[in-house]
Amino acid sequence: MLIVAVVGPTATGKSDLALDLAEASAASGVPAEIVNSDAFQLYRGMDVGTAKVPVTDRRGIPHHQVDVLDVTEDASVARYQETARRDLDDIAGRGARAVVVGGSGLYVRALLDDMTFPGTDPAVRAALEDRAERLGTRALHDELVERDPAAAESIGPRNTRRIVRALEVIEITGLPYTANLPRQRYVRPAVQIGLDCDRDVLDRRVELRVGAMWAAGLVDEVDRLRSAGLGRTAARAVGYAEVLAHLDGRTTQDEARAAVVANTRRLARKQMGWFGRDPRVRWLDAGSKDLLDQAQAVVAAAEVGDLPDHDGRPVRRSLGS
Repeated sequence: MLIVAVVGPTATGKSDLALDLAEASAASGVPAEIVNSDAFQLYRGMDVGTAKVPVTDRRGIPHHQVDVLDVTEDASVARYQETARRDLDDIAGRGARAVVVGGSGLYVRALLDDMTFPGTDPAVRAALEDRAERLGTRALHDELVERDPAAAESIGPRNTRRIVRALEVIEITGLPYTANLPRQRYVRPAVQIGLDCDRDVLDRRVELRVGAMWAAGLVDEVDRLRSAGLGRTAARAVGYAEVLAHLDGRTTQDEARAAVVANTRRLARKQMGWFGRDPRVRWLDAGSKDLLDQAQAVVAAAEVGDLPDHDGRPVRRSLGS
């Protein structure tokens, strides 16, 4: 059974299209279930700030990989891959179609593509973290430049967590960190439908979404979660980090809201960059009146192997337009 993935930047309507596709599939005789690939929708209680679809609005369609972690836990792509692929197996076993939806690019790739995760070594990681503390992140990044220049270029000199992980993998495996990165090869038959729109339109959508989140009680949600003890991963989420800064007295509420808007726009561009590099994504205009019909046509073509290759290049309406 072909897996359908709906991907792209935040605020483009991915959840709505996924629900529409699942309903249309069921109406045609093939039941469908949704698998979340948004890293922060994994967390229980992170509802408003992640635009999680409420249970009452899920149209009776089963959802997987939603509300499976406590906010005190750190999310793991490797763990997600294991559990979400098990969901795919179970869905296929029920004769249903899996509709994957989310904007966390690494999670989508981990689920759909040929991607392995090296183990961890607490002693190696602790030593690297100690060196980062004593010598600074720049010193570790310089080492990464020597051992894996491609990884160093992609990670950048200020991301301590990813630099430490890259050096840990090199130490454990004896191979460059980039040797373990995903290849663009599906492990199951799949098609990715990307939603895109004009930059100005998307910026306005983001502003409206943040306003709706504020009205729905985002500040109160973050305050409750802070009392429960937000872990490192959850506390870094866009929408949560900025409100935490306000609750800690470092910004005003207006400043926090403006920061959420700005950082969400920045996130959308980052997501577009990630998915835009994948030539397999079939891009549709999020504002099209016949969006569902277009998406269904992409699925139908993929099922019979009749998608054009577009010369191997991503076909999209650029956010820069």
